[in-house]
Amino acid sequence: METLLEERYQLSMERIREIPGERLVPEPYRDFFETEAVFLKQMDEILQLVQSKEWETLSLEEQRKWNQKAFEEILPKNYGHCYGNPSYLAEKLGSLYAGELGFLYAELHGLPAFVWENRIWDMEIVLELFLEIYHMFTQEELPEEKYVREAVYWYVSDYTEELTQESVTSQIDPTDDFAVRIIMDSDLSDPRYLYRYGEYVSENEEKTAAFLAELPKADIEAMASTYTEGYRIGFVNAHKPLEKKRTVNIRYTLGFERMVRQAILQFEKMGLKPVIYRSAQHVAQKSPRGRIGYYGAVCNPQYDYDHKNDRALFWDKDYITRKLRALQKTYEEMETLAAQHGGPACIEIFGEKPFVPVSCPEASRLSEEQQKLQVQYNNEAGQITNRYIIGEERSFTIIAYPTPAIGDQFADIFRETVRINTLDYRKYQRIQQCIIDVLDQGTHAVIQGMGENKTQLTIRFHTLSDPGKQTNFENCVADVNIPVGEVFTSPVLQGTSGTLHVSQVYLGEFQFQNLKLVLKDGVIKEYSCSNFDSEEENRRYIQDNILYAHPTLPIGEFAIGTNTTAYVMAEKYGIAGKLPILIAEKMGPHFAFGDTCYSWEEDSHIYNPDGKEIIAKENEISAQRRTNLDLAYYGCHTDITIPYDELGSLKVVDSQGTETLIIEKGRFVLPGTEELNEPFELLFTQD
Repeated sequence: METLLEERYQLSMERIREIPGERLVPEPYRDFFETEAVFLKQMDEILQLVQSKEWETLSLEEQRKWNQKAFEEILPKNYGHCYGNPSYLAEKLGSLYAGELGFLYAELHGLPAFVWENRIWDMEIVLELFLEIYHMFTQEELPEEKYVREAVYWYVSDYTEELTQESVTSQIDPTDDFAVRIIMDSDLSDPRYLYRYGEYVSENEEKTAAFLAELPKADIEAMASTYTEGYRIGFVNAHKPLEKKRTVNIRYTLGFERMVRQAILQFEKMGLKPVIYRSAQHVAQKSPRGRIGYYGAVCNPQYDYDHKNDRALFWDKDYITRKLRALQKTYEEMETLAAQHGGPACIEIFGEKPFVPVSCPEASRLSEEQQKLQVQYNNEAGQITNRYIIGEERSFTIIAYPTPAIGDQFADIFRETVRINTLDYRKYQRIQQCIIDVLDQGTHAVIQGMGENKTQLTIRFHTLSDPGKQTNFENCVADVNIPVGEVFTSPVLQGTSGTLHVSQVYLGEFQFQNLKLVLKDGVIKEYSCSNFDSEEENRRYIQDNILYAHPTLPIGEFAIGTNTTAYVMAEKYGIAGKLPILIAEKMGPHFAFGDTCYSWEEDSHIYNPDGKEIIAKENEISAQRRTNLDLAYYGCHTDITIPYDELGSLKVVDSQGTETLIIEKGRFVLPGTEELNEPFELLFTQD
């Protein structure tokens, strides 16, 4: 079989090598096909180096040059005249085939990962699609657009089962160990190991690896231990059966291999083997919510943004039905491996220049019907996954570190981040219990902005039938969600109303300016931002990156962040806009939209350290899981934080109307929380 596949590949490449000199395609399309044929020839040259092992003998500078060749078209400096840019493609080739040729470009430029991993099948199916469409343009008359679209549709549809199986296998099967072998077998002091992945490597990844290589072994082990222990304690605190698990999914970005190697060794002592999979390269495998898995530098976030809806070319009911069937079949065949999977352990990074997307009218977009199908698919795929990787039995952990892209003070910021990740959880547990004790006496909280912040919001709490044994808020210490520092609940929707406003916030990789959400009975009724000149573009931006194609979302979480140390670090170094939500959510009250924090495990018994059971694990929408699972979940959870300097007050109100202030003018005023203000005093002293 491998020989036949190799023969198919060689035949395809022979044909592709002929394209640049043929001149069979009329203008203006000829340059597109010739340019991409040259790119494919370069990919084949790299493949020969990899297969012959000659790659390992190349110097660091030679490997850098080949890596640059593989990704240079997409880089921001070249994007203005790149066929991967939908605006440029439409300008040069017209709009008739823009969607189809844009999709083809995205498939072709996912090949570097397959080249370095020597995945010939993944390469060959893309080459065959390229040749099929090229042949259409060599005929006497240009093809009708519908035939080019059909070629794309049947390419994706015909390989649905194989691509779905490939995705699931990579996520739960530890024998799929391409990345593990790089991490465990390489000389991590030699930066050439970074160029074995087939990911774009920038100066940032090399500097990160060099920085970690210089840290004492004890520091690396301690960093890994904070991460792996957080994962283990997450199972213990939630009374979940870690002993039944055999695998853990490690997610990271290139440069952190020295820490990941130690984490692998520590997880193995827990009986867990690593599953490390690459973020998806085929358009049909990509998540509309961005990269999931390991990856290198992001060549150009605008390119990713412009192509995130390329699935519009094939996203219909027949396709998602076939995809869901393939997902169900794959999990049935891999039921044992799925049941043994413990969930993800994620290492996030921060420091890159925040991304502010530019609207591209020529980019593919989902129709209203396709958006509904996306919601349907997410819901049903989530249900299938949860049946095999059981929600009540899996856990996770997330930790974050800066990279050198954050600036000249990187080393200091890194040390500060390590300190924040290892703060004394017992201190925070004690202080946060003071906050919870007051919150549990109230019926609702009222949050009001300060200065230009227009927030005026009421959050309604569940009723405690036995306050001596029950609580609404989880006392969150440093286990699954590192660093320490928040108390949170799932609010009652009825009566949760008002306006949430932030002047600027980064959600994932996207910046939102002047974001305003208006809630009525816990559900978003109006929304706006000021990123673009057009109100329509602003609404679409929110629909795509907060609502995720849902017509609206409920509030799934209300939390009070208590990590003032993290806030002061952000202010001290001027990096608030670069922090991941993982840290930012601990730096003020935050509100999550979509599912609750307890989705798929609402019926589990969860207790705070004081022994009280957390009863606020659902809302009126997620409660529908008992009668109609399709209506209960949204498959998203997006946190939005009001920073302390925009917060006028946060108070809790009891059934008699008595108000108790917790935060006033950005400072904690509740008795028992005074220590949280000490970092603010340090900041003012330094100023």
